Amino acid sequence: MAKEIDWRGSSLNDLIKFPEDAQISAGKELRKIQYGHDASDFKLINDWGMGVIEIRIDAQAGTFRVVYVAKFEDKIYVLHSFQKKSQQTSKKDVKTITTRYSEVLNERRTKK
Repeated sequence: MAKEIDWRGSSLNDLIKFPEDAQISAGKELRKIQYGHDASDFKLINDWGMGVIEIRIDAQAGTFRVVYVAKFEDKIYVLHSFQKKSQQTSKKDVKTITTRYSEVLNERRTKK
């Protein structure tokens, strides 16, 4: 059974703005994750939160990232979708990711 995707903040709208080839790649990778498989090209980045993973997408128009956490049984939380413009992820993007990750944890704690 596929896990539900919970799009946080503007992550879905940002992904929709990707070029078509990057959107298709992101969709295929997220589908794999929904069924419990790893993405083709990913990196675990615990500095942003325990279990936070970055999908790396190289497209004709550049490099794109979809950041998610899937360590929970019921959902995949897509925290951020963005175009990577330099070697290091911008502080603004990291802040978006860590803030949304904290919000997910707080929501899950209060639902129990």
